[in-house]
Amino acid sequence: MVNITLKDGSVKSYDAPISAADACKDLSMGLYRAACACKVNGEVKDLRTVLDGDCALEILTFDDPDGKKTFWHTTSHILAQAVKRLFPNVKLAIGPAIENGFYYDFDVESPFTPEDLAALEAEMKKIIREKLTIERFTLSPAEATRLMEERGEPYKVELIAEHAGQGDEISFYKQGEFTELCAGPHLMDMGVVKAFKLTSTTGAYWRGDSKNRQLCRVYGISFPKAAELEEYLKMLEEAKKRDHRKIGRELGLFMLRDEGPGFPFFLPKGMILKNTLLDYWRKIHKKYGYVEISTPVILNRQLWERSGHWDHYKENMYTTVIDGEDFAIKPMNCPGGMLVYASELHSYRDLPLRVGEIGLVHRHELSGALHGLFRVRCFNQDDAHIFMTPDQLKDVIQETVRLFDEVYSTFNLTYTIELSTMPEDHIGTVEQWERNQEILKDAITGMGKEYTINEGDGAFYGPKLDFHLADCLGRTWQCGTIQLDSQLPERFELEYTGEDDQKHRPVMIHRVVLGSIERFIGVITEHFAGAFPVWLAPEQVRLLPVTDRAAERCRELCKEFDAAGLRVSADLRSEKIGYKIREAQLQKIPYMLVIGDKEVENGEVAVRSRANGDLGGMSVDAFLAMVKEKIDTYAID
Repeated sequence: MVNITLKDGSVKSYDAPISAADACKDLSMGLYRAACACKVNGEVKDLRTVLDGDCALEILTFDDPDGKKTFWHTTSHILAQAVKRLFPNVKLAIGPAIENGFYYDFDVESPFTPEDLAALEAEMKKIIREKLTIERFTLSPAEATRLMEERGEPYKVELIAEHAGQGDEISFYKQGEFTELCAGPHLMDMGVVKAFKLTSTTGAYWRGDSKNRQLCRVYGISFPKAAELEEYLKMLEEAKKRDHRKIGRELGLFMLRDEGPGFPFFLPKGMILKNTLLDYWRKIHKKYGYVEISTPVILNRQLWERSGHWDHYKENMYTTVIDGEDFAIKPMNCPGGMLVYASELHSYRDLPLRVGEIGLVHRHELSGALHGLFRVRCFNQDDAHIFMTPDQLKDVIQETVRLFDEVYSTFNLTYTIELSTMPEDHIGTVEQWERNQEILKDAITGMGKEYTINEGDGAFYGPKLDFHLADCLGRTWQCGTIQLDSQLPERFELEYTGEDDQKHRPVMIHRVVLGSIERFIGVITEHFAGAFPVWLAPEQVRLLPVTDRAAERCRELCKEFDAAGLRVSADLRSEKIGYKIREAQLQKIPYMLVIGDKEVENGEVAVRSRANGDLGGMSVDAFLAMVKEKIDTYAID
């Protein structure tokens, strides 16, 4: 007898083992037709999985994140099969599902052209029409190696070698004449892939390492319905217009140079944007009772060994030698924050102690992973470390979430929460991890908020709540995080004196709200398409004189507006007013003030709003009052 507990808590019993697919058919043929994969006892599995003992079963459709991944990963195999049919000499690397779709890396003599992609799409449609059944089988490492050597797939041989010492069987999937090394899961057949598009190609080094051979990476997307693909492609076109790298160049915010790959240069307007954002950060943190510190960029090896980073994070750290001693450029601010806490005695009356730092950190990212401001090697992180007594933990977590709510709503960003649990490479006991995970769950559900589980993706020192922001196009970005840490206070022997006059160990959370300041600037640049709210815009007002007499008035107003705290400029060139207006619009300036002789005589300005068009004539005082109110309230037009 096999008892299967379903998602709704009901139980189905079967006299003999049954595959997840057959169990799904028994529940509903409609559900089976929509099914992509399943979860067995919380682990994502193939629908081919045989259920031979009591278990919990959840059927995953395309609406589930793991269902999407299965759908997209299967489509990557269809692409690889099409490539091998049309270009038999191409070598296969890897083809994973990613956040939006999939990619596959190929070793080719010359990169695929747009015409090649069109031919591949046609072949993929042909393969899908064949409705080939997808079969899974396993081989021993030796047999798997032999098979891939016979097929001339050196990258697959290398991947198998990494697992050969583990003694596990190697998993393959077969569809027609095509056999692929893969752990799965996959769809039952490829006929359900109704709509797809190969979206782009780029170069990518094998393993993301520039020392290795450069491969040709083909990106794609797929859906169960053609209408979903059409909607996605429209979003993609809009996303191209909003690309922060393009907007950053056009608005003069930042630049990226080959002389410093992954190290962005901020230009004058970009620095205004960045500093305004940090001023807001400081204001909101002062409101919530934080103090600010600054810790050194370089600290010695002993500190990083004590924190655990030298053993668990060294491959991402830049190191150097000073006076014969190993040092590391900090990849995060945490150990320095521990030293600050330990530098003086603390009482329970001091807690919770909220310590913030906008710290410059460096992390070694593979060159193939670098992407504008989204993935860099040097960035400012808005860290904070909150030290508290154990009984304060739930309240502090909830207070932190309320801070997040206030900040994200300022930018009109919504979010979902993900609880990341214990990774394999962790420190601390399983009991500590389980207790801390429950604390995070209780705190977030106590606020009436929901979360999903991200198994095994916690920090090496503790579980965390990750906040995924949704922009105006529905894309998500992981920015904020709250990490519960019982390990660093222990390693650094942090203490406070309790009400009983005895020494106690504080508990702490690490948290960032914006995350990487640079990355957050990239996110909001795309979210607002460069049309930043007036409080954040590098240039808030541009004065546009029509006559020479008006030009003199613009010079006077520039001084007046500057004294009032506005970021203002005057376009005094002898160009037509229409040209000046168009140029100001391209620079996405919130307010353009057209001033002619009539405005000079009446003591007014003719106001054009970026968001609302022509607002007509307005007194200077009325205009200033309107704009200052929007700035003071962080308004979004």
